[in-house]
Amino acid sequence: MNKNTWIIGFTLFAMFFGAGNLIFPPNLGLDSGQYFWPAILAFALTGIGLPLLGVVVGALDKQGYIGSLNKISPKFSVIFLIIIYLTIGPLFAIPRTASTSFEMTITPITHTNSALALLIFTVIYFLIVLYLCINPNKMINRIGSLLTPLLLITILAMIIKGFVDYGSNAHSQSAEAFTSNFSGFSQGFTNGYLTMDAIAAIAFSMIVVNAVKSTGISHANQIFKQTLLAGIIAAIALMFIYISLGFIGNHMAVPQEKIASLTANDQNIGTYLLTTMASTGFGTFGKYLLGIIVALACLTTACGLIVSVSEYFNRIFPKISYKLYVIIFTLISFILANQGLNSVITMSVPVLSIVYPIAITSVLLILIARFVPTKPIAQQIPVAVVAIVSILSVIHTQGWINISIIDSLPLKDYSLEWFPIAVITTIIGYLVSLMLKNQQTIVYEKE
Repeated sequence: MNKNTWIIGFTLFAMFFGAGNLIFPPNLGLDSGQYFWPAILAFALTGIGLPLLGVVVGALDKQGYIGSLNKISPKFSVIFLIIIYLTIGPLFAIPRTASTSFEMTITPITHTNSALALLIFTVIYFLIVLYLCINPNKMINRIGSLLTPLLLITILAMIIKGFVDYGSNAHSQSAEAFTSNFSGFSQGFTNGYLTMDAIAAIAFSMIVVNAVKSTGISHANQIFKQTLLAGIIAAIALMFIYISLGFIGNHMAVPQEKIASLTANDQNIGTYLLTTMASTGFGTFGKYLLGIIVALACLTTACGLIVSVSEYFNRIFPKISYKLYVIIFTLISFILANQGLNSVITMSVPVLSIVYPIAITSVLLILIARFVPTKPIAQQIPVAVVAIVSILSVIHTQGWINISIIDSLPLKDYSLEWFPIAVITTIIGYLVSLMLKNQQTIVYEKE
């Protein structure tokens, strides 16, 4: 494992480690009570395991996910990737990085969350993002060799002090939703959706592959190996931070009256826990330390997303230059960031509840096809059915239209109703493919 692999691995970690990676683990830890371990491990599964798998699977085809999803259906590939890139890009994830940075950097220090203060902050924030992203070839070194070490040092300092301050406390009282190990697991699993990392991996995969190629590696197996090693480095760092922040949150005593007050004032509980953790550990300096952590984490993620989204749209609509896409998506993100953190999170939940099952199913089907001879129809059937079920489930859950049959699906109470259906339809799809003689077996293109 050489120096370049470490730099790429740390860069991938920094791009994944954004707003949700900070605010969701301690909140989950607080809510999970005695069911902390099944909850946090499930969170790590969707927040780390699936992103790592997503990055690695993207290296199976020389065209990345564009090539892999084209084998399912060219139309599906274009439509789904556009949805993914817009979701993890200017519509939700990038605005969330800015609004989280503001709420955890400026608000605790200046004690203001006014619209004017948010506007001024986001102007400065997105000007920095624009500078870092306008030349993507330099971004890997800027993030991997400079910003990531600073991020790791500051987050490590806060975690160590958090263990000292709260580690010996009893675990928090479990919320009503956490009534068993399995309910803890399911809550942690679906909470991992909110990080958006599993679908971000689809975008980040090509950044990693291109970074590996830029080091002079051209053989397909070596590209795959280096991508895997970089992914493992990122995964280990994320696992340590997720479990640590979750454990500290699990041992913080927060009165129900305080939680009710935060909810009534539309303040994010995760940000409150982190702010309390920092101020308890380091006093006034803790606010500045937390500000550095948040700013670095969110900034690196925003940069990775802007580059990924801009490169993809430049590839499918090349008449518009990459730099113009960077400017357009930065501007859209700037506008939406000024809606506030909770608004951005609330708007993203229904979309993620549809996109995540489809993304997970697609990644697993691509991986299976790497080892089991598969025809397109064997992938098309489960993807189509999972998409339909996910859309109908969100429509029903949000109360837009009552679809009573959704409530009778297995694992619906745990928001995992799509999973048994994905397994069954994958088997059905494979059996159907055996009866079709006119379809060619999927072959992944390598260098």
